[in-house]
Amino acid sequence: MKNILLSLTYLTIVLTPALVQAQRGVPRTYELGEPEIGIVERLDEYIPEDVVIIDVDGNPVEFYSLLDKPTVLALVYYRCPGICSPFTEGISDVISRSDLILGKDFQVITVSFDPREGPELARTNRNNYHHLIKKDFDPNGWQFFVADSANISKLTEAVGFKYKRTGFDYLHTAAMIFIADDGKITRYLHGTYFLTIDLKMSVVETAQGKSGPSFSRVLAFCYSFDPAGQQYVLNVTKIAGTLILFFALVIFLILVLLKPRKQVTS
Repeated sequence: MKNILLSLTYLTIVLTPALVQAQRGVPRTYELGEPEIGIVERLDEYIPEDVVIIDVDGNPVEFYSLLDKPTVLALVYYRCPGICSPFTEGISDVISRSDLILGKDFQVITVSFDPREGPELARTNRNNYHHLIKKDFDPNGWQFFVADSANISKLTEAVGFKYKRTGFDYLHTAAMIFIADDGKITRYLHGTYFLTIDLKMSVVETAQGKSGPSFSRVLAFCYSFDPAGQQYVLNVTKIAGTLILFFALVIFLILVLLKPRKQVTS
């Protein structure tokens, strides 16, 4: 048994650095520290009160003035060739499937983080995605905005949205970010497909001022977003490394518990 224990310990020591090294080529969104690209969840923190965004008619609007109900913030850029379209389509889809009433139970605010984009693009995207919702709804329940670079920086930093410009485009991830009517950040739903139960739970708890990680946080551990491919990929090395360490620890504890104890002779 001692030889088995030594072998497992050696295997853990040898493989762990290798697994960590293997992951270095994959953008990692969820880890300690501030990633270059990804989302750092800032639960229980607040949106700055001086953020100003611009509506589809070119009028400046104070972000805080919009917060009269549970709010989903969706950060995109309208010319995005990658994840923004499936992400926004995912929002349209979950709104269509949910029994929540858009504009009454909650609202969605989409803001472009590209300061080069203007109100015309916001208006076009509003019309396109409103048409994807397969039920009656209040059009004011889902509004589209743009902003200047200073206000974009305030907003993205406040919610932990990390992105990087590359040429004309950006590398970034996607998440529905829930904000209470007092500006508190309560929850993140990551990815491009959303369950109605996740949306409902997030809206209900946001209305109550409660915050907490959703199940998508667990999925985020298993999946990493590949900005180059604009898709989520299964993080095999991270899962394998975790399983190896877990089973090594379990076997170690079993061996310790089953180890015969020496009897003390008087």
